[in-house]
Amino acid sequence: MTILNRTGAFDRTRPSGLPRGGSMLYVALLTFVAALGGLLFGYDTAVISGTIGFLETRFDLNEIEKGWAASSALVGCIAGAAVAGVLSDRLGRKRVLLISAVLFAVSAIGSALPRNLDELALARIVGGVGVGMASMLSPLYIAEVSPARARGRLVSVNQFAIVAGMLVVYFVNAVIAALGDEAWNVARGWRWMFGSETLPAMLFLGLLFFVPESPRFLAKQGREHEALAVLDRAVGPDRAEAELEDIRTTIAQEGGSVLQVLAPGWRVPLLIAVGLAILQQVTGINTVLYYAPEIFKSTGQRATEAINATVLVGLVNILFTIVAIWVVDRIGRKPLLMVASAGMGVSLFVMGGAFLAQRFQGPWVLLLVLIYVASFAVAMGPVVWVIMAEIFPTRIRGRAMSIATVVLWISCYVVSQTFPLMLARLGGGAFFVYGAMCVVAFVFVGVLLPETKGKTLEEIERGWQRVGPSRP
Repeated sequence: MTILNRTGAFDRTRPSGLPRGGSMLYVALLTFVAALGGLLFGYDTAVISGTIGFLETRFDLNEIEKGWAASSALVGCIAGAAVAGVLSDRLGRKRVLLISAVLFAVSAIGSALPRNLDELALARIVGGVGVGMASMLSPLYIAEVSPARARGRLVSVNQFAIVAGMLVVYFVNAVIAALGDEAWNVARGWRWMFGSETLPAMLFLGLLFFVPESPRFLAKQGREHEALAVLDRAVGPDRAEAELEDIRTTIAQEGGSVLQVLAPGWRVPLLIAVGLAILQQVTGINTVLYYAPEIFKSTGQRATEAINATVLVGLVNILFTIVAIWVVDRIGRKPLLMVASAGMGVSLFVMGGAFLAQRFQGPWVLLLVLIYVASFAVAMGPVVWVIMAEIFPTRIRGRAMSIATVVLWISCYVVSQTFPLMLARLGGGAFFVYGAMCVVAFVFVGVLLPETKGKTLEEIERGWQRVGPSRP
């Protein structure tokens, strides 16, 4: 059976026996390919956790330089997210994802070969641009090809891919670190850790050539026959025409300027998206994901033991992301986020207290870190991306989501750059700061966030238009 036609869209000719409700296998294949961008997002950002200690010794880094080595990629993330929206609205989601795949591969090679910190930072920034693009476009693409009944689960697959990428690189780092002693890892091991990203980057690049463009982008470009072909396979012929008509209607009512997202009817969804983007980061997740080995070393573990403990963090992260995928379209976005904020806050406050009481050692630290990561993974990680991908209108979704994603990466950069200094100056007080941000997140979600589970993107948009600055 021919799957792709020459336009790159799946052939609309319906084989006998294909369910009239659409093919979830087809949607799952598109989701898998797009989510590889998320996997590389996780791989690229988390690879630093295994290398940072060896880089500190190799390049004799002080605390500010150590923060720069860990966070330089995030400068690229900010730039990538800033241009991804405009580029995706002009070139299409698929083409910009292809660009991001190339940048991942270039960065992997460049990060393995630097002679000094400046060359490493430049290579990491290049990869960061790819991360910034993929972080916005992978969930957006998945949201735009998914049926409403499964959109939350499918967009959450991207978060699963992110944490899977982190887990994979934690294993890769541990395996590479075990190949030699401390001196070998300082001299060469970290180079192999960075260079290992080349393989998944090339896989992502190759598979992207076999998926179609987003149906909502195709419709916006007047390529309705191709859009209908994708929708037909995704939701079935009984729904495809109706969804295409919904898309036509919403596009006709929208302007193309990014300034429209600042209009009175869209200020609340913008506030929600930007607020959640900030809170996802300032609640401290990357202090664990980037610096976990350093945290564990502060409890007395050796470097290789700390890297091995980080693998357990990755396993818990991926396990509870699977839980999130299972329940996000059943329980809903809002209750999950409130539970996550509470769990993260409690674990951080206890962690800070243990640090101040000079009991920051042994298995208790690992347990608290795992509770914190589990709470984040069940909602604050995946659900924030789901909401950001679904609350804006089609015409400006790329630009609007770009704004929120830029803010997210700026927040991530600030947290990652300042954590080594905060930990050195404040000790356990750093964890209290992040815990207080979890309290803010709990209140923010409880007061402002509407529930969007089970609604099509067009229904969410009409809800904002109908009630103006209140809720859909």
